[in-house]
Amino acid sequence: MRIATYNVEWFNALFDVDGNLLDDGEKSARHDVTRSDQLAALGIVLTAIDADAVMVIEAPDPGGKSATVLALENFARVMQLRARRAVVGFENGTQQEIALLYDPDALRVRHDPQGALSAGGDGHGDVPRFDRQFRIDLDIDAKKDSITFSKPPFELAAETASGFRFRMIGAHLKSKAPHGAETRDQIMRMAISNRRKQQAQAVWLRQRVEAHLEAGDPLILLGDLNDGPGLDEYEDLFGRSSVEIIMGADAPALLRLHDPHAHDAVKQRIGPLRATARFYLTSERRYLQALLDYIMISPDLMARDPRWRIWHPFDDPGCWRYPELRDALLDASDHFPVTLDIDI
Repeated sequence: MRIATYNVEWFNALFDVDGNLLDDGEKSARHDVTRSDQLAALGIVLTAIDADAVMVIEAPDPGGKSATVLALENFARVMQLRARRAVVGFENGTQQEIALLYDPDALRVRHDPQGALSAGGDGHGDVPRFDRQFRIDLDIDAKKDSITFSKPPFELAAETASGFRFRMIGAHLKSKAPHGAETRDQIMRMAISNRRKQQAQAVWLRQRVEAHLEAGDPLILLGDLNDGPGLDEYEDLFGRSSVEIIMGADAPALLRLHDPHAHDAVKQRIGPLRATARFYLTSERRYLQALLDYIMISPDLMARDPRWRIWHPFDDPGCWRYPELRDALLDASDHFPVTLDIDI
């Protein structure tokens, strides 16, 4: 089975309010790419991936949860994708939903949120549901702050056609970027504040992960974590990246999640690393590459021959070899898909 995660930049801008594709020559929200070109590129990429399930990060939200499902299923029908059914989690109001496109012949899935319905603290006994509030001391002042997810993680109960049951969590953590800040002091304050909030979200998510691992649930956590070891100069103030927290880098082996790209990044702070995203820095006239997208699996799934792949147009020979796919990957999004092939 092949499972993928894909952050599609400005996917929402490709649909009208009724979930119909805007397949025309108007400019898309991506720089120098038309809506027609971006839609075609996405069709090429997702056809090439041919996944049984794709966790779509920044899925369209043209008008509520039902419109998200309609938009994705319309897209899958037009592009003739095998993954042709869609399910979405909690609506978040950001026009960047977390949704799953899947092949109903290969999988049965349902939104299955876990946790307490009231606000909870940072102890294992009261982990709240992801659309509620999490109480944690962010700034070491002996007072707990309330944290929410602008994009609540998407929890699914899944079962393969052969009867194998497992859990999936799609996640899109808060960005650390200091959007809106102008002066150096503003940038520093906002970057540190955003990192605090992101790490609190990571702690919250990690507690849910631990609950599943302690219960023996096969688990796949995937999405855009907007973080990785060594990505910014403020990380030393906090000791660990959000990725390390979620993986349980310091936990016993049976309570750790596994992703080879994340593991390499944790172990190797200097030298070449894999990347899943590519952004143009206007001020520096160059591209920045970053490892932001992950597929993490529970220890029991490591025995099922997992194989990861980042569909990077310049780093992956299979993508580079085919110009149509290479160009499509660049037109479709500023992130590249990550896939996991696993025997389940």
